[in-house]
Amino acid sequence: MGDKREAFAARREAMGFTQEGLAAAVGVEFSTVGRWERGALTPHPWRRLRIAQALGVSLDELNVLLGQDPAHGSRHLPQAVTGQATRGRARQASLVSSSSAPALTTVYDPAGSPDMGQVPAEFLESLTMTVEPPRRIGWAEVEQVKLMTSTLAASENLYGGGMAGEAGAAHLRWACHLLSARAGTAVQAGMFEAIGNLAEVVAFSAFDVGNHDAAARCFRFGLWCAEQGGSWELRAATLADMARQAIHLGDLDGALSLIEFAQVRTDRLTATAQAMIGVVRARLLAMLGRHNEARAEVDRADAYFAQRQPEADPRWLVYYDEAEHAGSSARALTPLAVAKKQPGYAAERLVTAIRLHSDAYPRSRAFSRARLATLHMAIGDPREAVLLGRQAVDDAAMLHSRRMDEELAKLARACQRHRAIPEVAEFSTLVEFGTADV
Repeated sequence: MGDKREAFAARREAMGFTQEGLAAAVGVEFSTVGRWERGALTPHPWRRLRIAQALGVSLDELNVLLGQDPAHGSRHLPQAVTGQATRGRARQASLVSSSSAPALTTVYDPAGSPDMGQVPAEFLESLTMTVEPPRRIGWAEVEQVKLMTSTLAASENLYGGGMAGEAGAAHLRWACHLLSARAGTAVQAGMFEAIGNLAEVVAFSAFDVGNHDAAARCFRFGLWCAEQGGSWELRAATLADMARQAIHLGDLDGALSLIEFAQVRTDRLTATAQAMIGVVRARLLAMLGRHNEARAEVDRADAYFAQRQPEADPRWLVYYDEAEHAGSSARALTPLAVAKKQPGYAAERLVTAIRLHSDAYPRSRAFSRARLATLHMAIGDPREAVLLGRQAVDDAAMLHSRRMDEELAKLARACQRHRAIPEVAEFSTLVEFGTADV
């Protein structure tokens, strides 16, 4: 056995691999390669193809190098790869295939030691699953997409865009195939709208975690779906979120153009939608220094919001309730408050938002607390800011949100002028440590 195992090491060296190099090539820790060579561990059947590819041998030849019969382990491999000889870098085999699936022992050997590679995620890295979409769709498929979307949106509001974005991208790729299926005119329009809304949720999730390229692509796709489906409401909501991203990236002129596009045919929008769009435009005007216009735009948005009829709103506007309007309009009023050094209406609206945000929107509540803390640190009571800031930091602990990290970084910067106050200095250090990579 020892001589045969030495052959494995000799082959590794002949191919120019150190133990560390082979480990990296096949996705395991280097100590695992040493255990293979000592005979203390036998590679799982599902990993053997990758090892054989790296060493430029067939599976039978690999078994010999490992001191086993040539056919050892072959019964555990998918038929498509059993006995297959490969040289150099070969194509990767899919763990899950629509044509053939490996036996249970391919991924689980109760007699062996688990070998998940360097990190557990590597075990599923090559996992693929092909599900043929239906050739004809009806309202049931539209409702299925809506259910996906509402679940992802709930997750994003609770925990930030991390998991929601990754899972949502997979849902979106699958749902897009439904656009090629046969459908009646009404169903097709409904599907475009449903998938456009899904794309919008995925886009905002990507925006939340700082993947702006993915966000921009999904926003554009969602906008196209809204236009194809003739949904003016979804078109306006998507353009408003695109404007928010442009603001975040510092493109204020581009953001203003987007929000003005969103205001086309406002006669087709609900009062809630018009209030939401007006608040975004007010924020832009305030950031451009047009404070009087911004204040007037907030007043108009308030008037629209007072006329809202929630039962008439599309599902993607459910989030825009009294708490969201208070928090969003406060952002538009904050530059005015800072300019006049009077927290005033901006602070009052943020307090209202914090009080009214339900437990379904902890991220929104954390944003409002962080923004109120920053406002107080800039022109109000720094000790009150510390109390609010500590609550915001606690809220943010459960979120995977790059935007939230950046909001706390703004708060940390606002603390600098008051570092002579011991509790501010202590809090500033806490926040700076938590946002060191922002």
